[in-house]
Amino acid sequence: MNRSNWKVYIALHVMLMVYSMSGICSKMAAGQKFLSLPFLLLYGMVIALLGFYAICWQQILKRIPLTTAFANKAVTVVWGLVWGVLIFHEYITVGKIVGILFVVMGIVVYALSDQEDSHES
Repeated sequence: MNRSNWKVYIALHVMLMVYSMSGICSKMAAGQKFLSLPFLLLYGMVIALLGFYAICWQQILKRIPLTTAFANKAVTVVWGLVWGVLIFHEYITVGKIVGILFVVMGIVVYALSDQEDSHES
């Protein structure tokens, strides 16, 4: 993988972190009174974050294969766990850790197999 590809992968993961923040806003909005100002602001943030994500996703797809981008999208599960602990004071269980490890291992296995395929061609 060359240096410019690393920049694309870093941008992808930053974009996926931002995308995962829409879940935070959604969960916070769910605790507000329907159509109150905080409710509307939080859902407005959801729409803004998803709009940003959609634009960035298209730019990422111009630079890496769709299958690779989707494999990396699973990292949003990790961000969900991080946000749950930091913002909502949720607990990390053994099951959650095992699940996260499977997600990360899947991404790594796919990335390694993708590199082998590119070296063969």
